[in-house]
Amino acid sequence: MESSGTTRRQATRQKLYEAAVTLIAEKGFSATTVDEIAERAGVAKGTVYYNFKSKTELFEELLRHGVGLLTASLRAAAEESEERGGTRVEALDAMIRAGLAFIDRYPAFTQLYVAELWRTNRAWQSTLLVVRQEAVAVVEGVLRDAVRSGELSEEIDIRLTAAALVGMVLVAALDWQAFQPERSIDEVHSALSLLLHGRVSGH
Repeated sequence: MESSGTTRRQATRQKLYEAAVTLIAEKGFSATTVDEIAERAGVAKGTVYYNFKSKTELFEELLRHGVGLLTASLRAAAEESEERGGTRVEALDAMIRAGLAFIDRYPAFTQLYVAELWRTNRAWQSTLLVVRQEAVAVVEGVLRDAVRSGELSEEIDIRLTAAALVGMVLVAALDWQAFQPERSIDEVHSALSLLLHGRVSGH
């Protein structure tokens, strides 16, 4: 069982993550100061340094934490689908829905994550690649099972297809948030589901 100290520290870190992600999404990493993060989180500046050695470490842990939550939600969606007796393709569909729900809940984090994926000179680049691979690996596992069971063709490139599915969800969800916010999650999921099932061509 977790001690109250551990729980309190996790709650403090969560507050710092939320403050940092919104500030960095608003102003960029370089322009965001530790003072501002502390003020936004409602804690003393020393609390930031008690939990993290530097702003860079805070950001690195923020990325690890956020993508970890996304990975866990994808895995849970696949497992729940399997428990209901669904097919592997239905599991992928459930993962698309889970990804959209995550992005709907954490839009500032998702914007930040997608922006950081394409920067190459960052101290946390290697961490970002590792956590990205963890998320993609969950999708790869379901695709591999689908090929093995005959649900999907052996011709598919599993690594590229998994990356494409994750990318599709991220980009479509950001487009939804920024340019089509009047749409419901059901509408967005339905559109991506058609793509997944290959029903866009009209055949």
